Amino acid sequence: MQIKKRRDGKIGLRFMCTICFYQDTRHEKDLFWIRMILGIGYISRRNDGMTELRINGFKQVRDILKMLLPFIRFKKVQAEALYKAAEILCSVKFTGLSQTQLKELVSYVMMIQSHNYVTRHKRTESELLLALGLTP
Repeated sequence: MQIKKRRDGKIGLRFMCTICFYQDTRHEKDLFWIRMILGIGYISRRNDGMTELRINGFKQVRDILKMLLPFIRFKKVQAEALYKAAEILCSVKFTGLSQTQLKELVSYVMMIQSHNYVTRHKRTESELLLALGLTP
């Protein structure tokens, strides 16, 4: 779950939901199997010897997480937060989001961020709220 800068449009920001599976390229065939079973996503080989399967889009992420949540053992907190965020984002356009919904989305971003291994600086909750025009 990310909040990305956007050059087009009035808002200048957009929410992005992504599920990403990583695997050493030597064992990438399982990613192709997952993609075939789910019927969605794209696979790319990275320069560091890893292959990834990425699935983007609010509805796609929500629908896949709904199927997978009962079976997820690792990153369950992140998956549940992403599912809840995708539910909100599927239900209303960005411009129609209430302040309460925006704050809730920021809380999901922070929850996911706090449970992930961080290799670089991420934006704070205050920075995200400010970027969305909400007072921290």
